[in-house]
Amino acid sequence: MIELSAKKVAGPIIRLHPKDNVVVARVDVAIGTAVPSEGFTSRSQVPAGHKIAARAIQAGEAILKYNVCIGFAAVDIAAGTYVHSHNVSFREFDRDYAYGKEYVETPVLPEAQRAKFMGYVRPDGQVGTRNFIGILSTVNCSATVVHKVAEWFTEERLADYPNIDGVVGLSHGLGCGMEMSGEPMDLLRRTLGGFAKHPNFAGVLIIGLGCERNQLSGLLAQEKLEANPRLQTFVMQESGGTRKTIEAAVEAVKKMLPRANDVVRVPVPASHLKIGLQCGGSDGFSSITANPALGAAMDILVRHGGTAILSETPEIYGVEHTLTRRAVSRAVGEKLIERIRWWKDEYSPGRDVQINGAVSPGNNTGGLANIFEKSLGSSMKGGTTGLMEVYRYAEPVKQNGFVFMDTPGFDPCSATGQIAGGANMIMFTTGRGSMFGAKPVPSIKLATNTPMYSRLTEDMDYNCGEILDGTKTMPETAEEIFQLMLRIASGERSKSELLGLGDHEFVPWNIGVVS
Repeated sequence: MIELSAKKVAGPIIRLHPKDNVVVARVDVAIGTAVPSEGFTSRSQVPAGHKIAARAIQAGEAILKYNVCIGFAAVDIAAGTYVHSHNVSFREFDRDYAYGKEYVETPVLPEAQRAKFMGYVRPDGQVGTRNFIGILSTVNCSATVVHKVAEWFTEERLADYPNIDGVVGLSHGLGCGMEMSGEPMDLLRRTLGGFAKHPNFAGVLIIGLGCERNQLSGLLAQEKLEANPRLQTFVMQESGGTRKTIEAAVEAVKKMLPRANDVVRVPVPASHLKIGLQCGGSDGFSSITANPALGAAMDILVRHGGTAILSETPEIYGVEHTLTRRAVSRAVGEKLIERIRWWKDEYSPGRDVQINGAVSPGNNTGGLANIFEKSLGSSMKGGTTGLMEVYRYAEPVKQNGFVFMDTPGFDPCSATGQIAGGANMIMFTTGRGSMFGAKPVPSIKLATNTPMYSRLTEDMDYNCGEILDGTKTMPETAEEIFQLMLRIASGERSKSELLGLGDHEFVPWNIGVVS
């Protein structure tokens, strides 16, 4: 794990690895700025977080950051020149997967020595970090009913139930006009089933229309769900329509409230934490501050028996070999490569999407030249421990330690899959300033730089920019992030919760044909 001391970041540039042929501007660098430590004078005006050639780089030569290839010089680049997407070409290169060659078993602390948080223990043994009642739709056609039911339960109407965090309605745009069988339907039902079983829900209502392709009966059968006091179902065409279904569902939730309110937090080991790792609105500092700091915090969590879920498959592309080398077995490593090949060979060929090169305009403005460079930072969120398992989207995550789940890079869709898999918290790094929440779990947002954090303090939970400023070390930051996780898991509100975010970020992955 890289540690940046105050001395290392005092100058205008940051060197990340002795073999790198680019360095990163710590602050805006003007033309003519001398950089004695590297022996060049800036030939360009370079924004903070962007790259500068540390030496002459020949056309076709690999651009190295952290001694990892992030592209190739499109032209001859002189020392001191601004290096970005205008002079960096994106093309494939050979990577040695070396399955499991660098795997090292992580010692897990005895349970008596593990950190604890105050959680909600459910009858099935799962542990929640929040105590919601959820209203889910089988199809977009029941979306209005779902939200009307949730909206009825205002803070005033829930005042007598202080142990309940709220009633949340989660709707989506799928469920009909789609393939009736196969992976698209299986994936939607797996997602809904994961939310129905989630430990952050004390009770769940599932509401369907009646004639949709995602039949309620099929959902219940596939996900092995049965109606009980914690799970109620309604079909609008059988319940008398919109108004009568809303009234009946409101009454059903009312009956759930007393039992849900009886649940109280108790001390539980940190091994019950399952953290979904996200990054969005990234910048050139993401791979220097917030992402490696979060990765170091996940290393701490893994030692305490917890689970870190890295996702966003397009955003590990180009550095996937750094993960397969850490795989616990060849089989686990090959699972990851199979998912990468599906994306490249079957899902995205010929399409102008991230895995085929270009990052979003915000990422590019923030200093990232292409997906290889973004992936370099994104993968750091997973820390340095062994890759223990690879899951498909929304599959139940049962393996402790560092794992991977195949998801798109679109944050709401990715987080939805992680939560369906059992994540009871989301950790979200951002350099540009993503505004994100994901009920029913708390989301913690980590800023990569101090200027953005200062502008957006209402949305950011923690400033990793202090690593860059030289006021905190990487280990100090990681420990503070770990302690923040424990506090928020125990009930302290994150910034996104205080702002009420999370009602509209339920986005199951639509991988099929819409008809």
